[in-house]
Amino acid sequence: MKERIYTIPVNEAFEVDSECPMCILEKRVEDDAIRYTLGPSMMEPDTRIETNKKGFCNRHFAKLYNTQENRLPLGLIIDTHLMEQNGILRDMYQKAMPGIQKEAGIGAVEKLVRGIKKKKDHTDTFIHSMIDKLNELEKSCTICEKINYNMDKFTDVILYLYFKEPEFRERFESKKGFCLPHLKMLLEGSMKYLNHRQRSEFVMNLMSLELNHLDRIKEEVNWFTQMFDYKNRDASWKNSRDAVPRSIEKICGPCDLKR
Repeated sequence: MKERIYTIPVNEAFEVDSECPMCILEKRVEDDAIRYTLGPSMMEPDTRIETNKKGFCNRHFAKLYNTQENRLPLGLIIDTHLMEQNGILRDMYQKAMPGIQKEAGIGAVEKLVRGIKKKKDHTDTFIHSMIDKLNELEKSCTICEKINYNMDKFTDVILYLYFKEPEFRERFESKKGFCLPHLKMLLEGSMKYLNHRQRSEFVMNLMSLELNHLDRIKEEVNWFTQMFDYKNRDASWKNSRDAVPRSIEKICGPCDLKR
């Protein structure tokens, strides 16, 4: 039996009427990770080592700050993160600086000769290494990693329950599909966790469900736009009043939309 710690939230998420049960799971994991980061993680050296090394993406830095809670812990995290990263960037530059300084004083003719002889260009080498480092920092996020780890576990559990528990399978097939990012996650999970026969069966059922509900939400958005036509001023909004935010979430996954 799959770990109960994952089956309980999966079953709870699939009991909620939503455009994507996996968005509910992801939001829960993200909220827990933010609370943990600003709370208990401060006392755990291993976690501080991770945040010093990886920091957070811009979205999660904003979320951590916008909670407006425990700003001292956030300040301490940023302080030690900058201390480590500033040191790395400074070391990279100082090691490259002699070669860069030398090349800064080279005349045009010598530059041409060096180019012909294909001598090592210290400046370009430094620039490429610095860009690689900055790309690494930009893409790394302690919270994103935690979310991805847990969502992979949830995907495994969903696929397991789909084939092992008829009641869950019925609930799965009664849902309104999934957002596109989580559709991708389920497809990736099917490659990882299902055998070929199971994968074929699952993909047929999943895509039938998904395409039906993509058509549904497209029609709801279309009706929303038509309601601004004076000819429809007395018509019913049906289920279209919140079709725009729901369609955005269907396309993009979890969003911080104002409702």
